[in-house]
Amino acid sequence: MNVSFGSEFNATQTTDGAAAEKKSEGIAPVLIKQLLKSAEGNFQMFGMNFSMVCIRAIVRNIETSSTKITYLLEDNTGQITAHYWLEEGDTLKAPDVMLNKYATVYGSVRSQAGQKTIMVFKMLPINDPNEIVTHLLEVLCARYKAEQYASSYSGHSFVGASKATTGFDMPSSSESGLDGKKLAVLQAIKTHQSPDGINRDELKRKFGQMKESELNSILDFMITEGFIYSSIDADHFLSTE
Repeated sequence: MNVSFGSEFNATQTTDGAAAEKKSEGIAPVLIKQLLKSAEGNFQMFGMNFSMVCIRAIVRNIETSSTKITYLLEDNTGQITAHYWLEEGDTLKAPDVMLNKYATVYGSVRSQAGQKTIMVFKMLPINDPNEIVTHLLEVLCARYKAEQYASSYSGHSFVGASKATTGFDMPSSSESGLDGKKLAVLQAIKTHQSPDGINRDELKRKFGQMKESELNSILDFMITEGFIYSSIDADHFLSTE
């Protein structure tokens, strides 16, 4: 069974009797933090393995040697080192990217001395800022399509909702992966009526008993994990559902 999740995201599932293996075709769009938190081996998303990933990040440092070029890449979730191996020391074949500019990077994830790195297959400069926004949407879409596909494969329904004691339709912790304060913040974002999303200051007022640093940490976590995204600016949030 072959299911496409977008231009760069593809998954194949093969079944042999009662046992099944999920393997990848194509490239999974991701954020750097997802790579840093990933397990050893190929990148995994809801049990599916992907041998290739795509990130869009700022090139913060470039070091060139006779055999490889090492890049320090950064997005708003973290930093990671990437290596582009040269053929016979031919630096003329180096990727055409510039320091402190955005680049699209395709490659595989490896671990070296306990640190995650990217082995670069292709690296391209980004000239259109819309590509950054598009990438974030692709990351969110990939995450939810993978979750939906994995849920369908395992015989369980996709993320649903249950009535909490507050009377709101709120996903349970087992369904959303959130609980307690995170779940309450997510519900406040989901039920807000403005098309621009809820403002950070309004969330502070709603959760006045919560420290500002804790609320900001929860918002950063939910953006990274794909539950919410910033809309008109960095202080307005909408749910991805």
